[in-house]
Amino acid sequence: MRASASCRLLAGLAGALLAALPAAAADRVTGRDFATRSEVIARHGMAATSHPLATQVALDILKAGGSAVDAAIAANAALGLMEPTGNGIGGDLFAIVWDPKTKKLHGLNGSGRSPRALTLEQLRAELARLQRDSIPPHGPLPVSVPGAVDAWFALHGRFGRLKMRDNLAPAIRYAREGHPVSELIAYYWDLSVPRLSPFPGFVEQFTIDSRAPRKGEIWKNPHLAFTLERIARGGRDAFYTGEIAARIADYVQAQGGYLSVEDLSSHRSEWVEPVSTRYRDVEVWELPPNTQGIAALQMLNLLEAHDLKAAGFGSVDHVHLFTEAKKLAFEDRAKWYADPAFAELPVPALISKDYADERRKLLDTGRAARRVDAGNPALRDGDTIYLTTADRDGMMVSLIQSNYRGMGSGMSPPGLGFILQDRGELFALEDGHANVYAPGKRPFQTIIPAFVTRDGEPWISFGVMGGDMQPQGHVQIVLNLVDFGMNLQEAGDAPRIYHTGSSEPTGAATMVDGGTLQLESGFAAETVRELMKRGHRIGYDPGGYGGYQAIMRERSGDGFVYYGASESRKDGQAAGY
Repeated sequence: MRASASCRLLAGLAGALLAALPAAAADRVTGRDFATRSEVIARHGMAATSHPLATQVALDILKAGGSAVDAAIAANAALGLMEPTGNGIGGDLFAIVWDPKTKKLHGLNGSGRSPRALTLEQLRAELARLQRDSIPPHGPLPVSVPGAVDAWFALHGRFGRLKMRDNLAPAIRYAREGHPVSELIAYYWDLSVPRLSPFPGFVEQFTIDSRAPRKGEIWKNPHLAFTLERIARGGRDAFYTGEIAARIADYVQAQGGYLSVEDLSSHRSEWVEPVSTRYRDVEVWELPPNTQGIAALQMLNLLEAHDLKAAGFGSVDHVHLFTEAKKLAFEDRAKWYADPAFAELPVPALISKDYADERRKLLDTGRAARRVDAGNPALRDGDTIYLTTADRDGMMVSLIQSNYRGMGSGMSPPGLGFILQDRGELFALEDGHANVYAPGKRPFQTIIPAFVTRDGEPWISFGVMGGDMQPQGHVQIVLNLVDFGMNLQEAGDAPRIYHTGSSEPTGAATMVDGGTLQLESGFAAETVRELMKRGHRIGYDPGGYGGYQAIMRERSGDGFVYYGASESRKDGQAAGY
């Protein structure tokens, strides 16, 4: 969520502000001038999350003998309490796990499905009644089944070592005893309160005297402690059946929604095969649709033919080529990315080198494209939080979890202490669209974890949270590490490129006049001027550049060490032991 008035003001001033940057910025080709701190280095375990207390929770679990998966679950549970502006058990979860025993990556799609009782025709009738031509961002209609809790148990069942009650105990304790709210979270919480206060249950459970908690103020959530205690004792069924499920369904239906007990009880996460592309000497891994992860792979394939190292970080060619590759990949994203159970998706073709060679012909190296169309590859068979953890045995977890739109739909079932997600807003309404709404279907998902291997060994677990910035952020991290020689911390702190205005998977918007290139401060004035000459509209989005966490595994002697990074755009921390 963003302060829209500030965005408009800053976007209008962006050209002047960026043009005033010193020419010396052109010499910043490695990113070292941008690093906010050193990498964290440790031997036995590492955790990087967007909240220092959650990072410490993860480390405590690792020290107690837990696996990286145990630590990730514990940290995620804590973040649902500490950072409800980005996640919680009312949302979905995706993860990639490196298993040192099998020496392979495992992917988990923990996203929920739409209500089975709501048809496309009924949804259109509801929207007509509301005088809307798109699914609303808040209220009962965008609510889909929350998948995070089932995903915890799926991950734990395969890779956990501690009991789930031990993993959830820190979050339960903090929920009952309280914790001080951090600065950035307090800011976003305050933005959410006016939007979500009209919905029953929100003010009672997520405000103090009808306002957001302030920086440093102690926040308690006994209702969430109640829910987590039931889950700790009764497992995933305590959430998806029985009293909690009934409360969720009764509440949503009382508000005019369609989510049912049957929708909840029938939900299961899905183990999926991660997909990859080779970029230079590394293999970059993402999860397949219904996520947008393969957009990052498509962009990397398009950029691989260009010598970005010679061009230099922050150069005109670097920024221009990145932006034009994004435009091409995102048009395919708008057309093809959806739940594969409902549409035949050409994923192997979309991420193939041959397809990239054909699409690259549309990339003008000297001029910004005003509009591009999606490709037609041949079909073949075949606000958010991000955290990453690693343990002494070499297991590494890349996990992302979200309610969407920060605090989600505003639907806060009484006495349960969490808000249901609004992922259903991302369905299209157009007949024949791959992502068109259907009962029991998973919507297009923005949240994506990432992983990088090198020579068949795990190298980096990382993510960049933040809507459609995520695949753009993934690509920039890879470029910074591989092409520009940055270390793990520098790769996240270097100024970012964020292009907005591409066509949307909802079908509700298409790219007009090339979109807007939102450049974070730190790019040279001459770069900005040349980009404008090439036809780019320049802006600045203060809330749009995402949040990065990463862990890198490197050989050291006869063993290995972990490097951790957590950037300054969030309140987070990387720590090890």
